[in-house]
Amino acid sequence: MPQPQGFVYARRADGTVVVTHHGRAAATLRGGRAEKFLAEVASGDPQLVMARWTGAYRFGNERTAREHPRNRSGRTRGR
Repeated sequence: MPQPQGFVYARRADGTVVVTHHGRAAATLRGGRAEKFLAEVASGDPQLVMARWTGAYRFGNERTAREHPRNRSGRTRGR
């Protein structure tokens, strides 16, 4: 799995943390969640932490899963 990249976070004066991914807002954290996030970013890989907190991480099998017969749109099976 490739390492996540393109995440940046900004800490605002009011304690809010805004996480962006390639320039687009991905998450806004406030209060205790913001503090927990900042502690986790300081102790681990920042890109991986931000990807996990925003839910913007991939597993690498999206293209394969999309091509699977049961996932093709327009075809439904009776159950």
